Amino acid sequence: MKKTLYITLISLTALTACKEGYTPKPRAFFRIDLPEKAYQLFDDKMYPYTYEIPVYAEVVPYEAKDELFWANVNFPTLNATINLSYKALSRTNLKECIADAMTFVDKHQGKAMRIRELDFNDPENRIYGMLFDIGGVGVASTYQFYITDSLRHFVRGALYFEGSPNNDSLAPVIQFLKADIDHLIETFAWRRK
Repeated sequence: MKKTLYITLISLTALTACKEGYTPKPRAFFRIDLPEKAYQLFDDKMYPYTYEIPVYAEVVPYEAKDELFWANVNFPTLNATINLSYKALSRTNLKECIADAMTFVDKHQGKAMRIRELDFNDPENRIYGMLFDIGGVGVASTYQFYITDSLRHFVRGALYFEGSPNNDSLAPVIQFLKADIDHLIETFAWRRK
């Protein structure tokens, strides 16, 4: 009896041991379908500026206390927003506005792996400014900029995502939206009075 039980246990062990071993699936991120690039002009007469936005975005006025001409460029399918704030330089100093923009960038120093600063100048259209490409896993806003004519207008923009920032998994969307922000800056124009 012991011999039969022993042979049965060895046979069962041999039969179950011959199966392929379990291999865990590698970590993966969800698939993000990005829309096709196409742009339309944002030309609301209420604002002192115009620019082109993607057709898959919408501009929503943002009402801030004592501030005019603020707006959010929302990307509903991507859960992202570009916050645009405006300052009239007749009420504030250009140096103060630039220092304020730099403060928002500096708040990311703790989580940023790098902060790349890019100047841009378009004297023909009176567009001067700086773009900040902020790299790092937990950075809240990976792309920020400011634009000014250095006399009357100042606009600051920042890209944000709804939810906690996991910039590794959001990398394709971030790259996609960086191109849209670059296009917004390239097509930006002040209204002439």
